[in-house]
Amino acid sequence: MNIPYNRTKIVATMGPACAKKETLLAMIKAGVNVCRLNFSHGKPEDHKKFVDLIREINDQHKTNVAILADLQGPKIRIGLVKDGGIHLVNGTHINITTHECIGDDNKIYITYDTFPQDVQANEIILLDDGKIQMRVIETNKIDTVVCEVVHGGILTSRKGVNLPNTKVSIPSLTEEDMGNLKYALEWDLDWIGLSFVRNADDITELKQVIARSGKAAKVVAKIEKPEAIENIDAIVAATDGVMVARGDLGVEMPLEEVPLLQKMIASKCRAASKPVIVATQMLESMITTPRPTRAEVNDVANSVLDGADAVMLSGETSVGEFPLIVIETMAKIVRNVEELGYPYNADKGTISDPTSPGYLSDAICESAVYLAEHTNAVGIVSMTTSGYTAFEISSYRPKGRTFIFTANKHLLNALSLVWGVRTFYYDKVESTDQTIADVNNILKAEGMVASGDVVINTASIPIVAKGKTNMLKVAVID
Repeated sequence: MNIPYNRTKIVATMGPACAKKETLLAMIKAGVNVCRLNFSHGKPEDHKKFVDLIREINDQHKTNVAILADLQGPKIRIGLVKDGGIHLVNGTHINITTHECIGDDNKIYITYDTFPQDVQANEIILLDDGKIQMRVIETNKIDTVVCEVVHGGILTSRKGVNLPNTKVSIPSLTEEDMGNLKYALEWDLDWIGLSFVRNADDITELKQVIARSGKAAKVVAKIEKPEAIENIDAIVAATDGVMVARGDLGVEMPLEEVPLLQKMIASKCRAASKPVIVATQMLESMITTPRPTRAEVNDVANSVLDGADAVMLSGETSVGEFPLIVIETMAKIVRNVEELGYPYNADKGTISDPTSPGYLSDAICESAVYLAEHTNAVGIVSMTTSGYTAFEISSYRPKGRTFIFTANKHLLNALSLVWGVRTFYYDKVESTDQTIADVNNILKAEGMVASGDVVINTASIPIVAKGKTNMLKVAVID
């Protein structure tokens, strides 16, 4: 399928708005690279229908769309409240209880069993994305917390709760997450998103579960807690990818800090050769209108300029009225920045460590990007088994295209999240020269390169050993 070649990838959340095959196929043709299954909503059978549909499209149209399973994590909510909601008035007191009940003007139920033990007097509680703010007056350390309403409003059922000052004791992988993770691994999905990550141990725990299952899913750490910012270096080192989840991050932390945090996280991820997704409210107004606000267009463009590997849509594609127009709009914004704004954020901002086990391979990848720039190469063509070479080359944001060949079928889709990478299946074990000739001829047959084009090939010698990248070649397409 001839689809637009955006280097910055587009992640689209699945939902009723794109459940029809013709709609999802049109969205993929318009530029969707990764489909996100949001396990905070829907039943396993609903998600399985999307898995089957995406794989059907991949098989029929030779696309490599990845699937990201986004676990809910320890999302805290209030329970049901009386019809019409509760009117919380500034200065009044209300009890928050761990005993399930229908909330009223005197008390509301919270789904966080150890809430009374974990909170302290004067800590802040935010409800409904921060629209309502309370302050803890006292806790009986058993089942009830008395709060004062600081900024009130109408509170309706099942709204989210954020505790920016509280050390939450709920594990990152909840019992519900473990159930959903079982499905995600059973379906052999490409990426697993872990919500409310606080430290590297959260990532390690999830990776151990994946390893025990014998699966190859990669992990995306969602950054949305102050503790994650404090431990960001260790988290980036431990994970396979990162999501700047600006929704909860902007509630848990001061809003004005989020733009610079986004840039900081993107920079650290590029330095570590880890893909980074920027998410939340990117084209939010397009849930109900076919045209974005000017601020939203600037937000998407600036995320590209920040060096994001991918930009993500949530309600816009899952429940919005214009899912296809949203993808077309985002793709046009991305493409315009990439065509007219390059080079952007060109400095990777790190110097390879000579003592690192991957130092020589990293140097080859960096040299390939340098050579491509100085020979006007149309692209870099690489072989990989683990995906390491793809992540490394991508992190330098080369001007030419990045073509990755692999016999690892899992990587074919997983690498669709990575900036600039386009994947192809190749499982022959020939001589290095023959393999390079083969992959270059495949690209020519696919119309990706033409006679006379310069490409930079990287590989490992001997190629049968499937070792680390240790060779590069400047080739002219016959």
